[in-house]
Amino acid sequence: MTQAETTTKPRYSTLLCVVTAGLLGALIGVALLSTTPVPGVVEPSAVVSAGIPVVRVLLDLAAVTTIGLALLSVLVGYDRPKLTEPVMRLARPAAVAAALVWATAAVVALILQTAEYKPGSSTLSASDIGQYIADVGAGKALVIVAVLALVHAGIGALALRFGEKVPAEVRVGLGLFALLPLPVTGHASNWNYHDYTMISMELHVMSAVAWTGGLGAMTVLLVANRTLLAHALPRFSKLATLCLVLSAATGLFNGLVEISLNPTIGFWTALFTTPYGQLLVLKLVCTGVIALLGANVRWRLMPRIVRHDRTALAAWATLELTVMGLAFGFAVVLTRAPVVAS
Repeated sequence: MTQAETTTKPRYSTLLCVVTAGLLGALIGVALLSTTPVPGVVEPSAVVSAGIPVVRVLLDLAAVTTIGLALLSVLVGYDRPKLTEPVMRLARPAAVAAALVWATAAVVALILQTAEYKPGSSTLSASDIGQYIADVGAGKALVIVAVLALVHAGIGALALRFGEKVPAEVRVGLGLFALLPLPVTGHASNWNYHDYTMISMELHVMSAVAWTGGLGAMTVLLVANRTLLAHALPRFSKLATLCLVLSAATGLFNGLVEISLNPTIGFWTALFTTPYGQLLVLKLVCTGVIALLGANVRWRLMPRIVRHDRTALAAWATLELTVMGLAFGFAVVLTRAPVVAS
């Protein structure tokens, strides 16, 4: 067994690409949403307006990282600890740090959204935040997310000490459960067929996060370890295929239904002339590109990876993850975009 087959060398450049792409996608979305101020209407400050999607992207990417690192343990398996432990000794503390970032981002988002809720206030007090939590569903959701992320960090801390005696499935399940509160506070909560859209949105978010998180964890921590990669990638490929189908189908369903229910503007006009429609199109384009890149990995690279051959997986997976980050940025702004003519 060669050194190239067993080495553990994290690729932090991949993480940087994803975060940069996510922030870029959010800022593009903010630019599409920018409107001329209405005289007499108090608007939130530019810092608040731009800060909310930026923080929400960081929140989402922290969730992706947390869940992906927990999922990595399942993908590499438990029957070869001499091979897997060097990787997991890097993954476990990183998962705890990501969960803490997740919780912190939820708290910062809560503060910023409270400021947006009270645009005329020069300062915010604890009572203002409490009122926002009491009055607005998104406030309650952010509190729940912050608490669950902290619980996840606590369980992750136990895993630091006890290893895989703390089941990875518990960490994955808790992480996915912590994704549930936020999606239903956006557009889905305003539709008459609330139950169907809520289920669709939850499936969309969980599949996108599991797909991105799993690929990201393998790219950052396994790509230099051919032995573990040859074991984990075929297992992940089955999950990724299911997640791709679910994510694409539910995202398309939610977006098109949201546009079709707008009674004031035609469907095609709304799709191409409103910020919501434009962001939806951009997100669908990203999904198509991701599917092509994933197919390249699945059909061209994976057979060679299983044989422990040298491949360009790192470059292809980083490109795929970068497009995923861009899609996450668009998605954050999409949940806040009105379906109205620009």
